[in-house]
Amino acid sequence: MENVKTIKGVDGETWIKFKELAAKKRMRMGDLFGSIIREYEKISDDFWEEILSGERRISDEEAKEMLRAVKELRKEKGFRI
Repeated sequence: MENVKTIKGVDGETWIKFKELAAKKRMRMGDLFGSIIREYEKISDDFWEEILSGERRISDEEAKEMLRAVKELRKEKGFRI
């Protein structure tokens, strides 16, 4: 017997669409769910790799100047410190 898990908060319409998608792909729902998770992780990892290792948009000095400017702006009335 397989170990059954539940997902809380899934509305009926979403559940039906998920079942239909699994049927279209001729996959068990658990296998489809695993496939979706792996694809999401890959996309997320690729996104952060690009952000963290990609081309710099501004120099370190420009970034420091922006931080100084933000600190000065926040001192003005109406902004929290």
